[in-house]
Amino acid sequence: MSATHLVLIPSYNPGPAVLTTVQAARAQWPVVWVVDDGSNDGSTASLQELAASDPGLHLIVLPRNSGKGAAVLAGLEAAATAGFTHVLTMDADGQHPAALIPDFMAASQAAPAAMILGKPVFGPEAPALRVNGRKVSNGWANFETLWMGIGDSLYGFRVYPIAPLMRIMRGRRWMRRFDFDPEAVVRLCWAGVQPINKDAPVRYLSAEEGGVSHFRYLRDNILLTWMHTRLFLGFLGRLPLLLLRRWRT
Repeated sequence: MSATHLVLIPSYNPGPAVLTTVQAARAQWPVVWVVDDGSNDGSTASLQELAASDPGLHLIVLPRNSGKGAAVLAGLEAAATAGFTHVLTMDADGQHPAALIPDFMAASQAAPAAMILGKPVFGPEAPALRVNGRKVSNGWANFETLWMGIGDSLYGFRVYPIAPLMRIMRGRRWMRRFDFDPEAVVRLCWAGVQPINKDAPVRYLSAEEGGVSHFRYLRDNILLTWMHTRLFLGFLGRLPLLLLRRWRT
């Protein structure tokens, strides 16, 4: 049983794939927590049944859908209260590689002050629009941090140190929805948390394979644009400190 690191899976209407995801994670790590973000697709009951028979699985059920970032924050707060120091986040829909959980956890245990970021390796089934579109967010994230080394700003398969991320999230009203992943890495870089990148495959499952996507192109790109506007303004205010930090390294 790990006393410091756990797997944290935010889940919103993931369909049956969530059970496969959770079982794959549990096969790789002894402590897995799922935060059900107000799902209404029947997956909550299935997860409750699975958790009842598995002491290594803990389920947190939120009363209403509040967004991925809000679900992660609820998990962070509960994990910190329980004495954990790090969480590996992964999506509930089966896109992320559960087999790499031990490797990412080992990297975090070797460098506990850092964040371990998955750098996606795309298969041929990955939509070109999604693959190419994320380059814009990655470019902004690296500019806003003066190229501290963010390999990918959007890939949610990561290990975070709980304390600095929780402080950052408690101090602002944003980072509660699809904007969570990129804003988290930028603000953690600003706080001096070093990114370590590790390659990790990503799967885009078809509907026949049980794939579920809550990405909405217009809505979420507007959210990302507003997020990078906020971050750019914050970057300008932090520029002298970031330049000094870069000069010292």
